[in-house]
Amino acid sequence: MEHVNALPSALVSKAAAPASSALNRFCAQVRVRATRMALIELRDAAAAADVVQDSLLKLVSHYHDRPEHEWPPLFYSILRNRITDVHRRRKMEKIFDFFFSSEEDDEAPPSWESIADTALGPEAELANAQLAGRIADALSALSPRQREAFLLREMEGLSIVDTAAAMKVSEGSVKTHHMRALTRLRELLEADHPAKV
Repeated sequence: MEHVNALPSALVSKAAAPASSALNRFCAQVRVRATRMALIELRDAAAAADVVQDSLLKLVSHYHDRPEHEWPPLFYSILRNRITDVHRRRKMEKIFDFFFSSEEDDEAPPSWESIADTALGPEAELANAQLAGRIADALSALSPRQREAFLLREMEGLSIVDTAAAMKVSEGSVKTHHMRALTRLRELLEADHPAKV
């Protein structure tokens, strides 16, 4: 039985028979984490789901014959490009809206509750949702490179080498961005919720 988050079998069938199950398993495993990452970047659940789906489709259709250990950096590199495309498109839409729209657009705030663990009780759920919101806000305050390095290293567990490949930067740059991200996040979260003395 196919995993609920796996890609349609017609797409995976493009891959060689031995790689199909491995590629399908990779897509199923990475989808939820990648969607969380895209949600932090885009603050829109539908857009996040779309860019993850597009990225997985590109991986399956163009890179299915690559070795399995290359899939994570390839996928996250594709995902980064898709997220950048969405940001670019949004910027253009804002420019066009400014000049040609007569109505103001009221965007709904992002639903950080979707990150929270809903299996908890109401008080814990609320605290979890608030914490998720604070973390997401802190992540949003990082530079794009720091945020990307942090998410790939900490949330996705990529090695420094794979992160460098995904970001198309040197390993030294990954270490620098990652360390700066950790330092900045610590500062932001401590300022937001200082320890009691």
